[in-house]
Amino acid sequence: MTDDWWKSAVVYQVYPRSFQDSDGDGIGDLRGILSRLDHLAWLGVDVIWLSPIYASPHADNGYDISDYEAIDPAFGTLDDFDALLTAVHARGMKLVMDLVVNHTSDEHPWFLESRASRHSAKRDWYWWRPPRDGFEPGAPGAEPTNWRAFFSGPTWAFDEESGEYFLHLFHPKQPDLNWENPEVRQAVYAMMNRWLDRGVDGFRMDVINLISKVLPLRDGEPLPGGLGNGFPLYACGPRNHEFLQEMHREVFAGREGRFLTVGETPGATVDDAVLFTDPARAEVDMVFQFEHVDVDHGPLGKFDPQPLDLVRLKAIFARWQAGLAERGWNSLYWDNHDQPRVVSRFGDDRDHWAASAKALAAVLHLMRGTPYVYQGEEIGMTNAGFASVDEYRDVESLGAYDELREIDVPEQRILDGMSAMSRDNARTPVQWDASPHAGFTTGTPWLRATPNHTWLNAEAQREDPDSVASFYRALIAMRHDEPVVAHGDFTMLLPEHPQVFAYRRVLDGTVLTVVANISGEEVIAHVDVAHGALVLHNLGTEATPYPAGAGEIPLGPWGARIYLAR
Repeated sequence: MTDDWWKSAVVYQVYPRSFQDSDGDGIGDLRGILSRLDHLAWLGVDVIWLSPIYASPHADNGYDISDYEAIDPAFGTLDDFDALLTAVHARGMKLVMDLVVNHTSDEHPWFLESRASRHSAKRDWYWWRPPRDGFEPGAPGAEPTNWRAFFSGPTWAFDEESGEYFLHLFHPKQPDLNWENPEVRQAVYAMMNRWLDRGVDGFRMDVINLISKVLPLRDGEPLPGGLGNGFPLYACGPRNHEFLQEMHREVFAGREGRFLTVGETPGATVDDAVLFTDPARAEVDMVFQFEHVDVDHGPLGKFDPQPLDLVRLKAIFARWQAGLAERGWNSLYWDNHDQPRVVSRFGDDRDHWAASAKALAAVLHLMRGTPYVYQGEEIGMTNAGFASVDEYRDVESLGAYDELREIDVPEQRILDGMSAMSRDNARTPVQWDASPHAGFTTGTPWLRATPNHTWLNAEAQREDPDSVASFYRALIAMRHDEPVVAHGDFTMLLPEHPQVFAYRRVLDGTVLTVVANISGEEVIAHVDVAHGALVLHNLGTEATPYPAGAGEIPLGPWGARIYLAR
């Protein structure tokens, strides 16, 4: 295995709470995951990434960790984890854990000790600050800075007992760790080493570019509503690279080649990503960046979605492909636990459900970078279709609802935005079969299954060579079998075409050309593939092996063709 084995690998994200329930309590668990491993092996993925399974009060569905080295009872036990890890390895796959160390739960022993007294030995493990000068403690405006939290409201929570505020960039039950304190860093590294020694194969590092804050902490630019934008003051901060290089020395040095490290880096630019992922700098193998999934955000943000501008989306991908061509590496994804379902978002989940799911998969998977498949994406799962605010569980969505109502945004506009963009769209149970609750549980699921599971499910697609799942399987095999996919040069074709997403990959005389119609209308794509064989398509039995004429490729609605020339 080469040190950069992950360039030709495909990662599958499991959100344990919604993957498979083994005991009928309505919550997915480790034994449930174990029971479905053969599906992932059939698909051909190389790595399984588990969203957090650690002990947690679940204010943010496990991304608020109260014990980094205990399994939450809702998911099982350490013995269950070891059995899962053994089974994953037996199938030739790797298992990556979620690393959430920008913040903990406010129920973590570290925070409980930090909160106990201003003189606690762990007081400086978190960000504590007195009220702003001239303000009564706990009064509006007394927060140490004006920053707005990701989940709405201020980033500071007042602790009445000590009379100080603690920082939480996300939920008030997710206080930020103070990475300026070397004791914090060493405690994190020790925990990571123990998981690696247990046999896990790496980490996906949650919001890892937020761990370094600009000092001294200060106000951000004012935002509508009275709070401020602190993002430039804590994203990709001054010691971020120093901390990650230290982490590499303390955790991964001497273990290179076996493990995968991916940093989630909201707001990171191409230049930032080069620094994070340049192998010579020894930080992380690849990043998750957000620019392409922010492309449809409107004036009111995420919950004000706009129609897809394909030309802009292609420009974003082209810039990232070019920027990381010589140094560094990118992750490729449409879906994850924080994003709505791509077939509902950028595709057509009504008239051209299967074709659009396949077309979007084709253009993503064959670019340069490591593809990530989020559970259910491989069968074309759609958004949940929630109509009432009472159906939602996601803390981000509910916070946005309250915040937007306060500024008099019409309720139906908010509900439409939540229906399109809520994180709960990705968290409905995986649709395994047509039985009640989609085969996810024998009990009552924590979040209801999407009604279309009666026909849209893994069982119905497994033996169908023309299914969405079979198409994903073929794309994954192509990455494994054709070096041009992992290592070839990238050239965007027809960058200004409003409907066609096309590009070319070249390596040592092998040419791979991807041409896809990202619309419901028929188009002619002017792309020369005269010497290429049609090796994969989503056009059914009517597909012709070659273009109708040199340089002219007819594409029906959401048609996608992949050509290979040697």
